[in-house]
Amino acid sequence: MENSKKSFITNKMIKDAIKDSFIKLNPKDMIKNPVMFVAYIGMIITAILTAVPQIVGENGRLYNGIVTIILFATIVFANFAEAIAEGRGKAQADALKSTKKDTKAKLLKPDGSYTVINASELQKGDIVLVETGDMIPNDGEVIEGLASVNEAAITGESAPVIKEPGGDFSSVTGGTTVVSDWIKVEITSEPGESFLDKMISLVEGASRKKTPNEVALTMLLIALTVIFLVVIVSLYPIANFVGVKLEVSTLVALLVCLIPTTIGGLLSSIGIAGMDRVTRFNVIAMSGKAVEACGDVDVMILDKTGTITFGNRLAADFRPVEGVSKEEMIKYALITSIKDTTPEGKSTIELGQKLGFKVDAKEYDNAEFIEFTAQTKSSGMNLKSGEKIRKGAASSIMEFVKENGGKIPGDLKGKVDDISKLGGTPLVVAKDDKIYGVIYLKDTVKPGLIERFAQLREMGIKTVMCTGDNPLTAATIAKEAGVDDYIAECKPEDKIEAIKKEQENGKIVAMTGDGTNDAPALAQANVGLAMNSGTIAAKEAANMVDLDSDPTKILDVVGIGKQLLITRGALTTFSIANDVAKYFAIIPAMFMLAIPQMQRLNVMGLASPKSAIISALIFNAIIIPLLIPIALKGVKYRPMNPEKILKRNLSIYGIGGVIVPFIGIKVIDFIVSPLLSLIGM
Repeated sequence: MENSKKSFITNKMIKDAIKDSFIKLNPKDMIKNPVMFVAYIGMIITAILTAVPQIVGENGRLYNGIVTIILFATIVFANFAEAIAEGRGKAQADALKSTKKDTKAKLLKPDGSYTVINASELQKGDIVLVETGDMIPNDGEVIEGLASVNEAAITGESAPVIKEPGGDFSSVTGGTTVVSDWIKVEITSEPGESFLDKMISLVEGASRKKTPNEVALTMLLIALTVIFLVVIVSLYPIANFVGVKLEVSTLVALLVCLIPTTIGGLLSSIGIAGMDRVTRFNVIAMSGKAVEACGDVDVMILDKTGTITFGNRLAADFRPVEGVSKEEMIKYALITSIKDTTPEGKSTIELGQKLGFKVDAKEYDNAEFIEFTAQTKSSGMNLKSGEKIRKGAASSIMEFVKENGGKIPGDLKGKVDDISKLGGTPLVVAKDDKIYGVIYLKDTVKPGLIERFAQLREMGIKTVMCTGDNPLTAATIAKEAGVDDYIAECKPEDKIEAIKKEQENGKIVAMTGDGTNDAPALAQANVGLAMNSGTIAAKEAANMVDLDSDPTKILDVVGIGKQLLITRGALTTFSIANDVAKYFAIIPAMFMLAIPQMQRLNVMGLASPKSAIISALIFNAIIIPLLIPIALKGVKYRPMNPEKILKRNLSIYGIGGVIVPFIGIKVIDFIVSPLLSLIGM
């Protein structure tokens, strides 16, 4: 999968897309895109007139032929835009299919022995043994054993993941490999319905349906097409009435130029590329609607642990007891942590270094390190000098000091209680018979989240943190992280109620989760992002699955959804704005010979009526492939409020959509007019 992410468009994709562009000329495929189907019918009409111009009493076979060729190119370019977008999805699907080999499975019998069968023969409920080097044959839940599983085939990450029975890390995905130990897996999906099968189907676009916004925009484009069709049909008798003879090919050219062919040709590719961008970000969207909903999110509900905070308790402060200097307290705290490889020990060293304190580890090479155990609830060092230094739970260290004949400082309980009230963990530090102070361990907020939450706020998105912590701890973390609101002592049903409350107010809600208890809330949310490391129930309830199991990715997925909507809006604006320039190119050309006053509208100074029409038609065709990179990559998205985004896109794609055609048509006319003169047109 990694290789498929590195290249944007490969030569093979281009070759396949060119081939598919012609295959899609089948009327059954063309009718799926009403706007381009009108251009398709127009091409057939001009092709017939090229072969038999006498049907309508015309002799402009060459002119009709040129119009037909340009219309053909327009349709092929539109098909190419869709095919290249589909090609990127197919490339990813091929990479996923490569993991689906003719896998064998060790099906366990009731007596404990097993028989080797093809994975395709497995049924839901079967139990299989997967040992070192074996590929997990299908989706399932670990019911016995513990093993390291390489999920690189799915996630692209080479680091193995520990899988064990129970909890949120019991689900396994077919196509991944056990790299050590063994597990027994109960199969939870039927053949052909595994998570990997669904991924392949979705990535290929086989299951893609038009989203509500896409359907609405398609209806708008159809309405505009019908309006312009009525206008063109009405124009013919009006022109005859004023003595202007209009050729059928010219009317077809005008219709194709005025209907929104640009966005009509790119609309499907924009939707496909939106899902593709999410997939390349290692998130599988179960539908295009889910991606689109991300762009409309108003409220984001986030778990605290693992999403907003690291989940590990890290050293945040050193608090000496009365009569002890902070320097002395830090010194002994660092000595106890020199050989402590736990997150608590490492963070104690790092905090001390930040405060300017260092301990030479070489001095303590021969010291005895006392590891933390559940029985002693402490760890530390026994120095060669006979000194014993400990850090650990308050009760354990108080007992240690008393055994050595020491006294408990009067302010120790207050310091321990203060840290506990904040939701932190107090580690008391002592040497022999003396307590020196308390290390404040806290669940640390991930760096950069304050800025990201500020960006979400500017975009009009409200952030709500859910945590099982007490209100005081929740308030502290919420303030530090910069979220807008929080729910303390939160239970699974509280998440559902919070989501429903926001939805009743007309809000679009997003949330992340990985456990079975998160499944109801994931199903209730408009955008539910489940972790791939989570349970089967969570993944089935959500409409998106993060293969990297990074809860903070919901922040980026929302950005991708907004980019999809902005791209569609920007290119629609550009397409409609194009019509202004094409109007000034074609309308004067049609009438200025019979009505000289129309020459005033020829603001571009185009050489002749025929060159004006052909130049506008050529521009209309080539603008589609020129916009394909924007459709595939998306308009660059910057977090800002909706009003600023609207003004920015109107100024760039609205004004640009008017100016670019004026320049483009004039340049094409400059090239085309001499050629038309040579062939007598």
